[in-house]
Amino acid sequence: MSDAAERHHWRVHQFYGLRPGPRLLVLGAVHGNEVAGTLGIQRIVAELDAGALRIARGCVTFVPVTNPLAHELGRRIGDRNLNRNLRPTAVPQDFEDRIGNLLCPLLDAHDGLLDLHSFQSAGEAFVMIGPEDNTGALEPFAQAADEARLALHLGVRRIVDGWLSVYEAGVARRRARAQRIGSVLDADPNYGVGTTETMRARGGWAMTLECGQHDDPKAPEVAYQAIRQTLALLQLAALPLAPARTDHEVLRLMEVTDRLHVDDRFVREWASFDPVRAGEPIGVRHDGHIVAAPADGRIVFPNHRAEPGHEWFYFAQASGRRLVSRPPAPAA
Repeated sequence: MSDAAERHHWRVHQFYGLRPGPRLLVLGAVHGNEVAGTLGIQRIVAELDAGALRIARGCVTFVPVTNPLAHELGRRIGDRNLNRNLRPTAVPQDFEDRIGNLLCPLLDAHDGLLDLHSFQSAGEAFVMIGPEDNTGALEPFAQAADEARLALHLGVRRIVDGWLSVYEAGVARRRARAQRIGSVLDADPNYGVGTTETMRARGGWAMTLECGQHDDPKAPEVAYQAIRQTLALLQLAALPLAPARTDHEVLRLMEVTDRLHVDDRFVREWASFDPVRAGEPIGVRHDGHIVAAPADGRIVFPNHRAEPGHEWFYFAQASGRRLVSRPPAPAA
């Protein structure tokens, strides 16, 4: 067993109501330096422990620090990215494999997932949801309406979809390059599968709430209020449900661009969702080649610290998808 596995345990807080209802899983610090969710969860758990808040039905499970090694190190990953290539493995090769063997059964035991994250560059909070209902091979899904309803009530204005299809295309480009760049996992077709994709593959609904920039003092409050709204919407606790926002913006990820060399650089400091015009320079490769916007759209997740072979930035455009907040079913 590795030293990291010897040093750490996995803390889970679980609360059951005395009436039947949905089973909700809330995760924090899947990436160890993203602590907004951890702080939001700790605040909710303290209220539950003190009796200031009670779970009336169903079950809610909180994991405040999903990757304790990465959290201890104060960085995104421990041995590797827990939120990529997530699946059980009979022979764990690293710390994240061991966490995956605990996390996957926990996902199996719940109906829905709220995964709380933050991001490196400046920008406002947003939520990432799954695809529209479909029977395709990549990400078949039948709970788009439930995800849309919750996304509209989480308190954030911006809603993004398209993750897995864009990531799959990025993996295909990596594999097609003559020179292998990055780790073997980067070229694995399953590498884009993380917590939310795993939950949807098991028949549940899931969403990733990006609560803001890592060090934004408002980000833990975004996480806290989102948990309360989720508990209210699912009627797991007797909490007031804030109305759905009416000013939301729906965007779709269209492509991902990798950083290929340590000297690849952005032309300026980008923030998530900065607008770009078709042909506008975004970055410069180490050989002087200009990386330009393919069309009018937005920059998402710009990462000037990306390792060669990893995601440098995403490109998004306005989506024609319409989201509707239908009323929840009455509690049993």
